[in-house]
Amino acid sequence: MTAPLPKGAIVAVVVTHNRSELLANSLKVMATQTTPPHHLVVVDNGPDQPARAVVESCGIPSTYLVSHRNLGGAGGFALGMLHALALGADWVWLGDDDGRPADEKVLEILLEEAERRGLAAISPVVADIDDPERLAFPLRRGLTWKRSTSELGVTFLPGIASLFNGALFRATTLDVVGVPDYRLFVRGDEVEIHRRLIRSGLPFGTSLRTTYLHPNGSGEFKPMLGGRFHAQDPEDQVKRYYTYRNRGYLLSQPGMRKLGALEVIRFGLYFLGVRKDPKAFAHWLKLVAQGRHERFFRK
Repeated sequence: MTAPLPKGAIVAVVVTHNRSELLANSLKVMATQTTPPHHLVVVDNGPDQPARAVVESCGIPSTYLVSHRNLGGAGGFALGMLHALALGADWVWLGDDDGRPADEKVLEILLEEAERRGLAAISPVVADIDDPERLAFPLRRGLTWKRSTSELGVTFLPGIASLFNGALFRATTLDVVGVPDYRLFVRGDEVEIHRRLIRSGLPFGTSLRTTYLHPNGSGEFKPMLGGRFHAQDPEDQVKRYYTYRNRGYLLSQPGMRKLGALEVIRFGLYFLGVRKDPKAFAHWLKLVAQGRHERFFRK
């Protein structure tokens, strides 16, 4: 039986799937934090290659939850976050198995910033694990896209956050916005939580005082019109299926519906004007419609 957690307890939640070596690197940095998490919850979606030994040897009091059904990132984080709340967490710190805090002060700085600014959730800036001066994912500011940390020019970005890569949530925030929607499986689940945060009116943002490292994902974002616009086009067929299907669902939700018509124009320009592939555009329209009608079939 797990002992009760102290007041103000921080529980880290990590989802993994057949990446034990990467998970070990992530947990190693989590364990050396100057403000360490009181408990760690790891949800393992890969029972055929279990990561129990990695979790139990990481040096943090932990709970290992193995799932014999692949819950995806959405279901894995939902399970882990609910378990953290059930343990009595006052703060929940989310991490991915292929990313890691940049140094030992990340959690300390996030907690300090959240308390000082009165934030419901706070994210570190997410940088390229191979080139920390570059952002792991491009960030749009107005009509321009920023690709390096130096281009941001501020120390805090209100209303912007990468929520599954090192973000820290108050437990009371999750009471309001909930946990990820399992139906999404992968892709778009983080955007959906971001949408809920905005709708709630709770204050959140990204601190550029600290960094979470993650493999570069900007290759999926294809530039158009001299880089003023981008279209997300994953090379992997499975990722493409979930990206576009889930995007259709998201664009049908309150707070995002105005983007729907613009998305059709943007992706029409990309598939017809850049790729010159009408069949790909028709497939995109089909997947978006599938998501809009909440037909969440697995690929």
